[in-house]
Amino acid sequence: MDDRIRHHWAAFKESPFVPAAVLVLIVSAGAGLFAGSYTYAMANPTPHRIPVAVVGVTHETVRGEAFAAGMEQALDASLDLTYQPSLAAALQLVEEQRVFGILVVRGSDVRLDVSGAAGASVAQVLTEAAPQVAARIGVRLTVRDIKPLQRGDPRGLALFYITLAAVVMGFIGAVQLSVHASELSPWERIAAVAAYAGLGALAIVAIVDWVLGALHLPVPESWFILALTMFTSGMVFTMFNTLVGRWAMVPTWGLMVLLGNPSSGGAVSWPLLPSPLGAIGRWLPPGASVNAQHTAVYFSGHQRLIPYLVLAVWALGSMAVFLRYRERHPGPRARHRTGS
Repeated sequence: MDDRIRHHWAAFKESPFVPAAVLVLIVSAGAGLFAGSYTYAMANPTPHRIPVAVVGVTHETVRGEAFAAGMEQALDASLDLTYQPSLAAALQLVEEQRVFGILVVRGSDVRLDVSGAAGASVAQVLTEAAPQVAARIGVRLTVRDIKPLQRGDPRGLALFYITLAAVVMGFIGAVQLSVHASELSPWERIAAVAAYAGLGALAIVAIVDWVLGALHLPVPESWFILALTMFTSGMVFTMFNTLVGRWAMVPTWGLMVLLGNPSSGGAVSWPLLPSPLGAIGRWLPPGASVNAQHTAVYFSGHQRLIPYLVLAVWALGSMAVFLRYRERHPGPRARHRTGS
């Protein structure tokens, strides 16, 4: 009996049913994790720490502080107040994306300037809470959006969608290369990823801007960011394909989609994300891409180097791992050339 069981178990392990069974479990768990990660990050965004500049002379900031305290209570959050000597200084902080709003205090008048482009979700929670707080404190309130989103993207989600497209198609392209072009040498594979990244990024820009008119993009910069994003995503899969073989989609999907996209700040601004996601999101490729694209579209002239460095480190690091351990990659020519 034991011999028969061992025989059947050995036959089962050599059959295609083992990977099929593993895939059933992985896909089932992945479906739940996929839904859970996006629900955790986006279903009930809660303010945590919202940077706001305050403009007004010293004796007038008492009302501003009372209004800010009321906003904190209404939002169950902490406003990180930065006192500025002038409106121009506060506006500079908005342009640098260091604050999400400005409180201008003049006697019993309070003006709340929000920046929809800096974070549509943050601007929404501020503008919804402000009138109730103003009525309770007893100040006259004016609310205005000093940095509105483009008309074709009233909810500020288009940048998230184009980044999501670049991330997903970036590693899907690498998957297809591993299946249909496995004979490519390592450098030929890298060149192919770079080629579809460049063309794919151009296609995204063309459809979103020139055809649909949803966003007016700064074409050279947006094209470069999307191409770098696609290339990085493709190289991340290629790295994992080298390290773990046919199961490379599992860590790639986990890093780029389950963790990277919900924490990117594209759909929900970082002050409203759960704290762990807000902290790590900007150091992952999707978050870096959203940050770079967001600044390019709405805050030109204030672009930061960090998002580009994050994407470059992931791209070059993945490429270095792939080249270092290329003999492990499934591609036959890679193995042949290494051994020759």
